[in-house]
Amino acid sequence: MKMASPFACWTSPHGRSLPVPGSRTLLMGIVNLTPDSFSDGGKYLAPEDAAAQALRLVSEGADVLDLGAESTRPGHAPVSAGEELARLLPGIQAIRAVLPDIPISIDSYKPEVAEASIRAGADIINDIWGGLYLEHGRLAARLDSSPAQEAFSPMCAAAARVKAPIILMHNRTAPAAADFWDEYLADLRHLIALARGAGVPDSQLWLDPGFGFGKTPVQNLECLRQLRLTKELGFPVLLGTSRKSTLGIVLNAPVHERLDADHAAATWGISQGADMIRVHDVAGHRRTLRMADAIRAGLAWKP
Repeated sequence: MKMASPFACWTSPHGRSLPVPGSRTLLMGIVNLTPDSFSDGGKYLAPEDAAAQALRLVSEGADVLDLGAESTRPGHAPVSAGEELARLLPGIQAIRAVLPDIPISIDSYKPEVAEASIRAGADIINDIWGGLYLEHGRLAARLDSSPAQEAFSPMCAAAARVKAPIILMHNRTAPAAADFWDEYLADLRHLIALARGAGVPDSQLWLDPGFGFGKTPVQNLECLRQLRLTKELGFPVLLGTSRKSTLGIVLNAPVHERLDADHAAATWGISQGADMIRVHDVAGHRRTLRMADAIRAGLAWKP
C-alpha cells in the first residue's frame, strides 16, 4: 500500500522530477567514473561506457544515478577538482544524451565540483563529508568552536546557490572514542545546522549514516542496527552498505562475494526506515527491496 510521504518534496534545480520518498524504498545505482574504486574502478571511465552502464541500471530499476569521479575507498589517492570535473562532465553529458529525465546525483565533497556538475545537468549533491570540507584537507569546525566564521560550509552554500538538494553523510577523521550515539547524533545535528545556516531548506536535505566512513566495524553495525535513530532526526535517509569492508569482515568474503550481506543489510535498513538504498547491483536488489517493503507494510500491503 502506498503511503503519503512524511517529507516535503525535494526539487531539482532543473525542474526534473525527483522520486518521492515514502511510497516505496528507492534505489540509487552507482556509476564510478574512476580508475581505482574498490569495486569496479576503471570500467566506466569512458563517457560511452558510463552511458551504457547508466542505461543498464535504469532498465534494472534505478530511481537515481550516483556519479563519482574520485574513489573514497580506504587509502585512496585524492584528485584535484580539475581532474574530477574532467571525468564527471563528459559522463554527465553522455548520460543526459540518452537519459534526459533520470535524476543524477554527484558524489563529491568539493563545492566547485558539485556546483559545476549541477550547472552541467546533475540534480543532487551527495557529499561524503556532509558539507564539512573547506579546502586543502581542512574540515569545518564545530558550531560552538572559535573562530565563529569556521562554522560555514562552502558546499552547503553552493547547494543553496544552485538550489540543489544535498545528502549530508556522517563522517569523521577518527571513530568516536567515547559515547558513540551522543557523538554521532551531535555530528548530524551539526551538519543540519550548517546546511540551514547556508540557506538550504529542510525540504532539500537528506541524511546518510555513513556506513563504512569514520567508524569501526562494530560502530558501522550499531549504526545500521538502530538506523531508526537517524530517521528520527526528521529527514529522509539514504543507506549505502553495498560491498563495504564491514560486510566482508563479518562474512570473511571478498568484494564480489558480499551480495547476500548487501541484501541482509538493505532489508534491515528498510525495517528501520531507510528511504533509499545506494547499490552497485540494482538488479540484484530490486526484488529484495520489494519484499522488504511488503514486510514493512504488513497488514497494509496490497498486491
